[in-house]
Amino acid sequence: MVNEIRQAQRAAAAQGGLREAGARQVPQGVAEAADRLLEAAATRVPCTPVRDLIGTGDTGAAYAVQQRVTAARLERGARVVGHKIGLTSSAVQHQLGVDQPDFGVLLDDMGYADGGTVPYTSVLQPRVEAEVAFVLGEDLAEGPLDLARVRAAVDHAVAALEICGSRIAGWDITLSDTVADNASAGAFVLGRERHGLSEFEPRTAVMEMSVDGRTVSEGTGADCLGDPLAAVLWLARSARDLGDPLRAGHVVLSGALGPMSPLAPGAQVTAAIGGLGTVSASFGEGTV
Repeated sequence: MVNEIRQAQRAAAAQGGLREAGARQVPQGVAEAADRLLEAAATRVPCTPVRDLIGTGDTGAAYAVQQRVTAARLERGARVVGHKIGLTSSAVQHQLGVDQPDFGVLLDDMGYADGGTVPYTSVLQPRVEAEVAFVLGEDLAEGPLDLARVRAAVDHAVAALEICGSRIAGWDITLSDTVADNASAGAFVLGRERHGLSEFEPRTAVMEMSVDGRTVSEGTGADCLGDPLAAVLWLARSARDLGDPLRAGHVVLSGALGPMSPLAPGAQVTAAIGGLGTVSASFGEGTV
């Protein structure tokens, strides 16, 4: 597996690796940071933070690392199915010591069925949070982007669990570390109930999440940047600026509605979001 990852790294580098405009020079430290994160994913051994390589003040370099890591995974056969927004809840920002949102890429091999089992070892240092997920019916690529445009582009919403994971040991992260590490994305689970925005208002939705029958997180849509749709607007603008606009059919995990909770092997998680129903998953002790 490690050799496969390294081959993918070399292929990604040969292709220019990233979807950067023109022939923009890759910032110093990007290739080494990507190598470090890919090695951690391949060996399932968390690594040291990458801020020693890319600094803490250049999010452009951090997103360049993220794109390079994603390119390696695509080279191995994964497919992009959407994006995730991270650090939208003040509670989660406080937990991780950061003060602004970020985003990462969702790949097809990260998705699991509602009520199914997510192998515990598939995500390093897993933590779970409950979110509203949106499935887009239209691209958000051209022309003005505002809240009305985002609302109109949404085909439906579902309740979702995001299983965050960090390739960085002890979750010792700054903003640049988590951005580089694909916004600490690990896995996701989408609920079965689908609702259009004519029947569901994200901002006022009430969330409760339990682990093994004990409530561990509560919140509302307003706890996600004031409105989950505002988070999607932020993502649409940010992703387009980086040359990777949101597309019809993509899933968008809009961000946590409350604090994230650590997971142990065998944990059973259920989240209920008013207007969207429930979503659940178990975390088995098996391997990927």
